[in-house]
Amino acid sequence: MTPLDTEQFTVRRVSEDNSSTAAHNVPGILPLPPGGHFIGGSFVPGYSAELIDVVNPATEQVIASVQAGTAADVDVAVEAAVAAQKSWGATTPKERSEVLNLIANIIEANRDAFETIESANTGKPRAVAEDDVSSTIDTFRFMAGASRTLTSMAGGDYATGHTSVILREPVGVVGVITPWNYPLLMAAWKIAPILAAGNSIVLKPSEQTPLSTLKLAELVAGRIPDGILNVVTGQGRTVGQRLSEHPGVALVALTGSVVSGQAVAQTAAKSVKRVHLELGGKAPVVVFPDADLRAAAAGVRNAGYWNAGQDCGAACRVLVHESVAAEFTEHLVREVSTLVVGAPGAGDDVEIGPMISRPHFERVKESLAEAKAAGLHVAIGGSALDGPGYFIEPTVISDVPAGAQIATHEIFGPVVTVETFSSTVEAITRANESPYGLSASVWTRDSSLSLSVPKQLDFGTVWVNSHLVLACEVPWGGFKGSGFGRDLSLYALDDYSRTKHVMINHGA
Repeated sequence: MTPLDTEQFTVRRVSEDNSSTAAHNVPGILPLPPGGHFIGGSFVPGYSAELIDVVNPATEQVIASVQAGTAADVDVAVEAAVAAQKSWGATTPKERSEVLNLIANIIEANRDAFETIESANTGKPRAVAEDDVSSTIDTFRFMAGASRTLTSMAGGDYATGHTSVILREPVGVVGVITPWNYPLLMAAWKIAPILAAGNSIVLKPSEQTPLSTLKLAELVAGRIPDGILNVVTGQGRTVGQRLSEHPGVALVALTGSVVSGQAVAQTAAKSVKRVHLELGGKAPVVVFPDADLRAAAAGVRNAGYWNAGQDCGAACRVLVHESVAAEFTEHLVREVSTLVVGAPGAGDDVEIGPMISRPHFERVKESLAEAKAAGLHVAIGGSALDGPGYFIEPTVISDVPAGAQIATHEIFGPVVTVETFSSTVEAITRANESPYGLSASVWTRDSSLSLSVPKQLDFGTVWVNSHLVLACEVPWGGFKGSGFGRDLSLYALDDYSRTKHVMINHGA
């Protein structure tokens, strides 16, 4: 590959006189939510005086503090959720639909506040925060409609002298644990279908990014039934553990790491409660020799580095045919060289923000150091950027050998690896060797390959000639180590419902 004459990446920062972006960077004027846990329709103090600092990862400044929840706080929240679910579960689909539409309207009316909070809490560039809020609104609107279209097996006489009726019921109280990478959107992916199915919720947001979820609670207080949505902040080992083991919680839904999913599943098994797990990913991007290589490179630029690569579906592992690998990599490096790194509010063209925290920043740096120590070729990027803030250069590592550590474990940063294959069978085998099974993509002009290869890939979503395109009408969820259960679509409503068979004896 011919080296490209690209400048070193730098971090664009907010200028002192840029008042239009000050709210992203000055804690005193952020539209922060109240302190405390949100239980039974209002904010209440917790049992512990311990606080958890919330840090802006672009500046490393503390922007807020939230309460470190305890098991006792979870117990109070579950009690409120149990009481509220009885009446909420008895409402009609139309009534629940109206509440979901109301939540969507509230978010839309407060879009600027949510975008500002999300950027300050996560370091998201403006475009990413805007997309998150738009997708959140769409999620609630879709589920408002979907909740009124559910169908079940037709009632009928399936045994002589007996009529069967199939009922779809709420499961009860659902414990929810959301991640730090898409705080508001992942909360919506859980809240909307769970409420649509007639359940109540106790939600633990990530202790690193709780602010947008608490803001949502503040704005819906008094406008939706008290107790159907409760939020307890705190650490996973305390709040998440209690949600997983609580006898009043019927199902635990988590989006997070594989390790977190394993812990939840193990704890939930003791009370034989259901779990819904959306875990990690290492999405292979299979590029065949006939593909539009420029389009494939542009697709990886967009889908591999969106949200600074902190996305479980990111296009982070390219498998390209050996005959076109050099040409594809040159296109990719050129595309990546145009990415703009910066803090929220430093310009509408900023595309890459910081890593979420100091520990995660160090983990990504460690992965890059290991790749360099192993002699892998860094085609562009490969280093941390000077602070303040937890910024990593957009990176491409090419000529990666099969089985390399950096190509098999989830980095969760702006890092894309490029491997080669020589045959279709090899490409499919190598892609499927991953312990993850969330998403993949195939790039080809061959209509036969575009149909046959996705069928052989062991992933919950497979795109053809695109990547990371989502819609509320279609399911999202993985196989293997990526968990089970589906977010989005009517399948999500199935996950948060239970089916009851009532059989009536004609002669009784």
